Amino acid sequence: MSVQSEVRGIDGYPVVLPCTFNHPQHSQHSSLQVMWHRGHGQSAVVIYRCTSRPADPSCEPDPDQDQRYRLEGNPREHDLSLRINSATLQDNGRYYCRVEVLGREHVSFEDKMGTRLRVEAPPRILALLVEGSELLGYTALCQVQGSPLPDVQWFGPDNQLEASPVGPPALGAPARYRSVSELRDVEPGQQYVCSASNPLGKEQATLFVLPPRPPLSVGGAPPHILLLLSVDLGAKLLLLVLMGVWMMPGGALQRLCCWTR
Repeated sequence: MSVQSEVRGIDGYPVVLPCTFNHPQHSQHSSLQVMWHRGHGQSAVVIYRCTSRPADPSCEPDPDQDQRYRLEGNPREHDLSLRINSATLQDNGRYYCRVEVLGREHVSFEDKMGTRLRVEAPPRILALLVEGSELLGYTALCQVQGSPLPDVQWFGPDNQLEASPVGPPALGAPARYRSVSELRDVEPGQQYVCSASNPLGKEQATLFVLPPRPPLSVGGAPPHILLLLSVDLGAKLLLLVLMGVWMMPGGALQRLCCWTR
């Protein structure tokens, strides 16, 4: 078996994992089963499998085969190279190719070292938002994705600002390629730029921090009505019932409260 130790790909583009093999000449008249799996041992997951019949140049994949994978090579020419369409960051990992010669002398060959697929991606800004309040102050958050992990910088109206990384937003494989940067004490009425860069490119996004709206007031309305006005429109019937009870004597209201419990 002959493979490459490492293959690099770009997020969103196809990538080919080369694999060739040698076998006895008599196997040209035998059926061949080709298999690719990701990972090794108990954690291995079969991602592609096909069968090549004698005198048939094609290799028929399993009926439920994921269409992102296809055999690039011809097993009859000792080529088992695999093509992955639209590679993603989740495709990063180690892959192994295997061929079985079916027939009286059932033999199999498998690469033991594997091929490391390293998918890289230019920076993407996934989210840009502001959290906080007028009392506690406002913090801007910029969530980015890329491989290698992008470097994040913040810029104000006049100069570069000091930010602090928060870390990955969650656990799991996708989180390895994501990070969140926060900029504290942002001021309403100002604009801020989040810039993410890695060797594959650069992306920027501008955040406009709007001044907080003044609180709305309904002059002269009792507290009961103010609370009811915040109820979802889907509760119109409940609103009418409660308004009717509020207009009734206190004893009726007490009986209704006990009934609703």
